[in-house]
Amino acid sequence: MIPRILLTVTIALALSFVAQAQDSHKVGILHIQNAMLGTQDGQKAAADLQAKFDPTSKRLQGLRDEIGALQAELSKGSNTMGEERRRELAREIDQKTRSLNRQTEDAQADFQAAQEAVLQDLGQRMMAVIGKYSRDNGYTLILDVSNPQTPVLFAANGIDITADIVKIYDEEAAKASAATETPETAAAPAAPASQP
Repeated sequence: MIPRILLTVTIALALSFVAQAQDSHKVGILHIQNAMLGTQDGQKAAADLQAKFDPTSKRLQGLRDEIGALQAELSKGSNTMGEERRRELAREIDQKTRSLNRQTEDAQADFQAAQEAVLQDLGQRMMAVIGKYSRDNGYTLILDVSNPQTPVLFAANGIDITADIVKIYDEEAAKASAATETPETAAAPAAPASQP
């Protein structure tokens, strides 16, 4: 009987030590993708990427429309047009389709490369903010829960630091931008004096 009580007391003490040790560690979650896109720099980068690749997207859509028109012409006139014209249209559709596929793959590769470059730069600056925030606020672990494959099954809303990170990032970026700007009056050189 006494060993059983002693075992129960020992387990209770061990559990209380574990609970105290767990209380000393602060854990937070972060939606890193939302944080990066939520910053002013992230929104500007997304708009710049969209503007850069819009002409390519429109050009590819024009090519898709051309192919669609040729396919419609081929299907409408398949019974009435000559064999040579059908082969010519089929060959033209095939060539344009191959060209569209190549151009689409090239455009996607270019877009992904540009996006990765932007995310690399933004991500480095974001990690500096996250590191500083974590140290300043006593966090021992921050988990990125952007990816649905992340093995976080539950997290209370109170430990989500995404909004705080976006706010601090924008403040730091504004400070850095203000520090690099020079007054307009100092930028203009004095005009040389004219000689009589």
